[in-house]
Amino acid sequence: MSFQTSALLLSWVAILLLALVVAGLVRQVHALAGTGRAAPARPAPGPETGAAAPGFDRLGPGLVLFLDRDCGVCAEVLALAEPPVRAVFAGAAPDSAAPGVTVLAHESAGLFEDYRVPATPFAVVLTEDGRVGRAAPVGSPAALRELLEPEGVGGAR
Repeated sequence: MSFQTSALLLSWVAILLLALVVAGLVRQVHALAGTGRAAPARPAPGPETGAAAPGFDRLGPGLVLFLDRDCGVCAEVLALAEPPVRAVFAGAAPDSAAPGVTVLAHESAGLFEDYRVPATPFAVVLTEDGRVGRAAPVGSPAALRELLEPEGVGGAR
């Protein structure tokens, strides 16, 4: 077999292998993109505005903050919040709380799931009639201010 014939044969083998690799990649992209099928719907994080507030009998109307003891931003957000505030902690709560802050810890673990809290800090404003007024992640004190300003807790007090 001559050099030219060997090189031509190897080139065709390489082209065939490359075509198979590209076809496999195209199949993976289509599988990831979900072409031809609808992706399963995931519930949005946090409760829907206007939905009945889970655990309202324990929480009452006003601002509810979902926090973590080891979260530095959580402490800043809690310090900014004006009482009355219900602070729901994932795990152990801090040893002391500011005046006007009701702390719920171990007994409220189910509230994180009920309110579909994706991360801490997370704020929920509950209205007088036991509904969710607003809910959003508040990754900074400014985000909490923004959540409370337009409609705020004023309508829920």
